[in-house]
Amino acid sequence: MGSIRLDNILFNKVTVNFDDRFTLSEINWTIEPDQHWVITGTNGAGKSALAAVLAGVGEIENGTITGLPQNVGLVSFEAQAELIAKELKKDDADIMDVISLGTPVHEMIFDNCQDPELAQALVEKFGLSQLLDRAFRKLSTGETRKVMLIRALSSKPDVLILDEPFDGLDANTLTMLQKHLASIVDTTPMIMVLNRFDEMPDFITHIAYVDNGKLALTVDKKDENAFNELYQLLHLKTTDLSVPDADPANKLPALDPNQPLVRLKQATIKYGDTVIVDKLDWTIEQGQHWQLSGPNGSGKTGVLSLITGDHPQCYTNDIFVFGFQRGNGESIWQIKQFIGYVSTALQWEYRVSTSCKNVIISGFYDSIGMYSKSTDNQKKIADQWLALLGMEDRADHPFNKLSYGDQRLLLIARAMVKHPPLLILDEPCLGLDDMNRQLVLALIEKICEGKETTVLYVNHHAEDQIKGIENYLGLKKNN
Repeated sequence: MGSIRLDNILFNKVTVNFDDRFTLSEINWTIEPDQHWVITGTNGAGKSALAAVLAGVGEIENGTITGLPQNVGLVSFEAQAELIAKELKKDDADIMDVISLGTPVHEMIFDNCQDPELAQALVEKFGLSQLLDRAFRKLSTGETRKVMLIRALSSKPDVLILDEPFDGLDANTLTMLQKHLASIVDTTPMIMVLNRFDEMPDFITHIAYVDNGKLALTVDKKDENAFNELYQLLHLKTTDLSVPDADPANKLPALDPNQPLVRLKQATIKYGDTVIVDKLDWTIEQGQHWQLSGPNGSGKTGVLSLITGDHPQCYTNDIFVFGFQRGNGESIWQIKQFIGYVSTALQWEYRVSTSCKNVIISGFYDSIGMYSKSTDNQKKIADQWLALLGMEDRADHPFNKLSYGDQRLLLIARAMVKHPPLLILDEPCLGLDDMNRQLVLALIEKICEGKETTVLYVNHHAEDQIKGIENYLGLKKNN
């Protein structure tokens, strides 16, 4: 039995550029010798780029990497494409009218091979014996993938980097590969890029979650709660499920599509001589998602309460909301029916011991808890929301026994069941750890993909951006 030769690999605030096509930013990451990692994330997030850096690909613009291995066994679609491209170039070499036949498979595998005995055994296991004399470029995609795996596995690598290694393999080859990888875990550190959690081998110890070119989270697989939350996050990010439809029986009155949802003209909030908001002009059109940011005391909550009708000064300002000019006899409930609202204060108030499913259904009745009999269609819609959140198995769990982050997800679903024209999320990530924050932001992104609800996302930091929100209003604190 051999031993792992790898030292710690340390990424310290590393920014890597890939030919101006993609950039990884501010990567902090430690890989220890006895760890086996999976890198995961959505398409285009930077998973393959991060794996490629370990193989020396990319230009380091900032930061440092120490402990990079000398001998890397790499299998990836990019490396596969490069090999094919090199082979195709040989067709262009028409020297002396000689037509290139391309490199035969046996040469690709056994030239400079560090472990010919293992290579031969894998050739037989993977069913390539009959193809050794064939040109590499004449192989199918799955066959070229097998050749690359054999090359990497028989190179006596210091570390093995496998980018989607199971894609394109038949069932028998997949099983053999998994068994072989399990047999070398004590001698060869492995880093895999995988989209699907159900393909993750049992020997994986850690998961790196990449999002938008950044290493957003690292999770120890033994941490069951963190692992389950990451699974839920990937479900939300990658699921084909869309926001469930509204209940036709709870249909809201139609709004004029030619009118804005909200229009504030020269809105001012002041207490005595202290001006909090000074002459604010702001129009929110239908389908136009907004981020409202600003420090404490800048008036964010005050502006929100002007919109919802909860601020005493809403009648002294020129405010148009949902077809109503404020102060013309409309009731506050005529306004509120068009608004879904989530805040930390609401979560504090929602202390009743009811099931997760009933929390969502309560959104049909704008109640805290359930005091009316729900319809079959409302139950069905609640089930669809639970499926979107990856919480189908917790439909009957008590709401007050859930994690803080899962409670927040359910309250957002509760606010959305009626498909309000305006969803106000007031500091929805307040009090959440990194993982739960990512979960909430992923759900907001999913809602922004829909067509019926305009999202107003309120937070402290303008740089904390969400995909799908393209309009920004920053408030400043008046001195």
